Amino acid sequence: MMPRTLLARTFLLLAILVLLTTTAWLSLFRFIDAEPRARESAQLAASAVNLIRAALFAAAPEKRMALFNDLSTREGIRLLPAEADDRIEPMPETRYMNLIRQELAIRLGPQTRIASEVDGIPGFWVSFRFYDQDEDEYWLILPRERAKRNIANQWLIWGMLALVLALVVAWFIATRISRPLKALAQSAATVGRGQMPEPLPETGPEEMQGLASAFNHMAADLQRHERDRSEVLAGISHDLRTPLTRLRLEAELSVSDEGARQAVVADIEQMEAIISQFMDYARGDQGEAVVMTDLGALLHTLSERFRYLGHPLQLDISEPLPELNIYPKALTRALTNLIDNAWKYGGTKVTLTAGVQSDFLRIEISDDGPGIPEHEIERLKQPFTRLENARTNASGTGLGLAIVERVARVHGGRLELLPNPSGGLIARLSLPLNS
Repeated sequence: MMPRTLLARTFLLLAILVLLTTTAWLSLFRFIDAEPRARESAQLAASAVNLIRAALFAAAPEKRMALFNDLSTREGIRLLPAEADDRIEPMPETRYMNLIRQELAIRLGPQTRIASEVDGIPGFWVSFRFYDQDEDEYWLILPRERAKRNIANQWLIWGMLALVLALVVAWFIATRISRPLKALAQSAATVGRGQMPEPLPETGPEEMQGLASAFNHMAADLQRHERDRSEVLAGISHDLRTPLTRLRLEAELSVSDEGARQAVVADIEQMEAIISQFMDYARGDQGEAVVMTDLGALLHTLSERFRYLGHPLQLDISEPLPELNIYPKALTRALTNLIDNAWKYGGTKVTLTAGVQSDFLRIEISDDGPGIPEHEIERLKQPFTRLENARTNASGTGLGLAIVERVARVHGGRLELLPNPSGGLIARLSLPLNS
């Protein structure tokens, strides 16, 4: 039930805190406000009773009826004698009403009763006697509003404004916390794809500044190490190609035995292929710009190239493929490695299938070879790892799948190695359509 994002969770917790605090504040206000309001209501009722007593004692008998009518008309106060058979509806047993009872008992005597309704007539009924020793009891009927406890509208308005303001501040605090963390997560994902993100702004609280500074230094160090490694491998490749070319020339001219000469040339070609794979792995997408590319045309060109090399590739594209923003050279290297692996280790039939599924473009290269055990799949995606069985009857560096994995990650996609239902292996490269 909890939200998934840090922003939503932080705001929810702050909102709950604000609501609980506001509720507690209002409850405390009502608790503290009850006693003075009850005292005020009791004082008004006691004053009315005392005024009635004084008026009855001071007024001439012939003018008492006019006095009662005047009090009833102007103040809403009525006076009735209490009867033994009165049907009395007592006031509710709340803290506020109990406080009113206590205050009236102090002011009018312990025999004072209050009721919300007598004989079906609603109001604020207060009993009293003219003298404490008098047996005759009377009901003073006040408007019911005199006993009600109403919270002033301005308090409710100010409370709502305070709540809204607190929620706005809570949203501001939550966004201030989540925004730099979201930017950090996006930059970390960019680094995970082998790319260099824009430096994070080193602003905000000290902790956020320190985190952004540490991440920027880490990303810069990774870029420097990657650049140094590429330069070293490029230097090694350049230094080795010259003697290899010289060895090939000497073998062609000096070795008279045809078999020996072909063996030496094959060894030299294998060394050149190894150097090329090292360079492909080190290069990644370095120095290449993202280009809007027609995937269908790229796959047809790749198929024609392998056909010219004597390795016909069965192409199965049942629908037009969309254009994507990709690194075309890096993707071509990745697909070439997968197709080379399929021909070297997979068997005699290689098929390339491409299509759109969900939000991904899926390119599958299947063969009819021995396949790969499921528990070895993740290990073989690591650099310089090979499977020691019949599938690896050809020499290699163990970098082919690592290159493909790296290119897939750079594009925000993934590489999957799946068993072929008809026997063999399916290498599936999934690229997001919104990359």
